[in-house]
Amino acid sequence: MARQHPSQADSVTAQRRKREKEQRYQSILQTAERLFCENGYSNTKIQDIAREAEVAVGTVYFYFRNKEDLLLQLIEATSFNVRTILGEAFRSGKNPVERIEQAGRALFQDLWGLHPSQMIILLKESVGVSPEVETHRQAIFQRLNRDVALAIEEVLEEYGISERFVAEVVSVAIGGMLERIAYQYLVSQDRSADTETITREVLVFLRGGLLAVLRDLSQAGSGAPGKEKKPES
Repeated sequence: MARQHPSQADSVTAQRRKREKEQRYQSILQTAERLFCENGYSNTKIQDIAREAEVAVGTVYFYFRNKEDLLLQLIEATSFNVRTILGEAFRSGKNPVERIEQAGRALFQDLWGLHPSQMIILLKESVGVSPEVETHRQAIFQRLNRDVALAIEEVLEEYGISERFVAEVVSVAIGGMLERIAYQYLVSQDRSADTETITREVLVFLRGGLLAVLRDLSQAGSGAPGKEKKPES
């Protein structure tokens, strides 16, 4: 068997150590996510996380400054996951209104259905922890509102309507509604068995609201000349 050159062996060792570090990091993060949801953030100690993750307490502190830093990392991971899932769902739609509906469906079926612990941390366990954590939470909602506003702008432009502020208002309304529904039926109550019903009725309400806005703007003459299009019922 051919012997590896020392530099090749060092490279393999470095790659293995990098993988092992990433695995430990993810293991600690996933364990913290589970315990924060099961026991509550305030009732979970670093020692609990280390024991469940089968690492030393010092190893947890090697990757994270403290328990709050762990929570901040979870919030950022949730933000990335939410925007990725909703973005992919939005792009899968065939027309602007369908794209909005696909994103709404993904919120309940993919995020709520597949990642409930992340939603619980974002909507409950991270609330009121500290000013820094709250800043991160609000930044997530602001980014999501911007994403939704851009999506609403696409819907309006499809009908020849240029109303950026209206898109912003509608995005805030939609975001607030979805946040409240998720909190009510995921955090406050466990209504996971009713996900299909909740998703269906929310999407019906969402479509009806969007079409009503389109009709209102069209009747007010907000559409660009030659581009007006009658909203589909």
